[in-house]
Amino acid sequence: MIEAKVFMGSKEIEKLETGERRSPYSGDVVSTFPICSAEDAKKALNVAKDAFENSKKSPLSQRIAWLRDVAKRLKEQKELFAKTITDEIGKPLMFSRVEVDRCVETIELTADALTHLRGETIPTDATFSGKKSTAFWRRVPAGVVVAITPFNFPLNLAAHKLAPALGAGCSVVLKPTPEAPAVGYLFAKLFIESEYAVENALSVVYGDAEVGSALVTSDIPRAISFTGSVPVGNIITKSAGIKKVSLELGGNAATFVEKSADISHAAARCAFGAFVNSGQVCISLQRIYVDADIYDEFAEAIAKETKKLKVGSPYDDDTFMGPLINEEAKDRAMSWVESAKKEGARAIAGGELVDGIFAPTVMADVRDDMQIVCEEVFAPIVSLVKVESFDEAVKKMNDSPYGLQFSIFTNDLKIMQQALDQFECGGIVVNDVPTVRFDIQPYGGMKLSGVGREGPEFALEEFTEIQSVVIF
Repeated sequence: MIEAKVFMGSKEIEKLETGERRSPYSGDVVSTFPICSAEDAKKALNVAKDAFENSKKSPLSQRIAWLRDVAKRLKEQKELFAKTITDEIGKPLMFSRVEVDRCVETIELTADALTHLRGETIPTDATFSGKKSTAFWRRVPAGVVVAITPFNFPLNLAAHKLAPALGAGCSVVLKPTPEAPAVGYLFAKLFIESEYAVENALSVVYGDAEVGSALVTSDIPRAISFTGSVPVGNIITKSAGIKKVSLELGGNAATFVEKSADISHAAARCAFGAFVNSGQVCISLQRIYVDADIYDEFAEAIAKETKKLKVGSPYDDDTFMGPLINEEAKDRAMSWVESAKKEGARAIAGGELVDGIFAPTVMADVRDDMQIVCEEVFAPIVSLVKVESFDEAVKKMNDSPYGLQFSIFTNDLKIMQQALDQFECGGIVVNDVPTVRFDIQPYGGMKLSGVGREGPEFALEEFTEIQSVVIF
């Protein structure tokens, strides 16, 4: 069992009051964490404020070496981190290992991107009102960053904030998800204990609304980076004040399976995209619009693929899907399925518990007005909706308050081009699921899915400011 600790800068702090994190699978206590208050958040922000004076002056070479050292030591401790992820959130071990590998890559990509963080010269005599000078713009560290991370990818999504923020020369206060405090603690420890660490540049506090509110509403941070729900994102937007705010929020990812598509390929990939990580991904495939000409064939194919998936202990190497994060999430998923059934939908796979775990579920005959497709389910449920044309599909896909990622399965080049022109979302995938995300790419959404972008090169823009310089 891992005991998470508070970091006030580089100093580890003991707290008398602690909480417990229990495994979503076994119910056993797997970690403990300090109970923090708003006052702890304020102390951490003050430490970060003082630390920024040094972090912004630290050599870029030191920060690059810092990130590379963290990546190296994370790779060496892969099994510890993978097991901790599985312990705290119930993610199957094989996918926890993938998350560690991706985290290493995210940090290394950030170190590479830092070498390209540059500005440009400006011809100030280009206009009659101008004057000849030596002028340029550059990017400088934004200041103190507050990073608030979610439970579904507790390691890699923390890396998408910490690596570019610290690499840019900012100081950071991290509030890891309450569901995975040990993952956040162990990860922060890698940064803090590195021989290349900038002293006090990273602090860690734990908690939920009280602590988060104290961090967000303070005048000290210059940038807020949050991944989580739309309601909380809305609160942050209204309460943060004049700051740089990047929000990666909810989604209602959709795909269109067009009649020219490879049905067997589409069915296999849709089963993966809908049920990986128990559907607890912002870009989990939730809505599948299927051309009427192939609807029955596709429905049979995806049901077959879904039933192949192994559900069970997340500690078995071949388990594809484990438990949802908590009993509340499981109960909610069951209620949504029952509600859809009452409205005329059918469960052609799943819709039941397997050894206490909510099974991957495919719902057929779903209509647009059903809650199960109108809202983000964040559970292993995917809905099939029959459409008569691409035009109908794209209209229904766009008719959502979310716009994170969409995809299309087609071998018709003209329809593919129409999709690129008409999909209203932050990312488009062709001939695979919208659940595809490569960490090197820009990632973020439109509409209620958020503002700003992640991905090392693009996150560096979120954590820096443009500064203009003129020299006569």
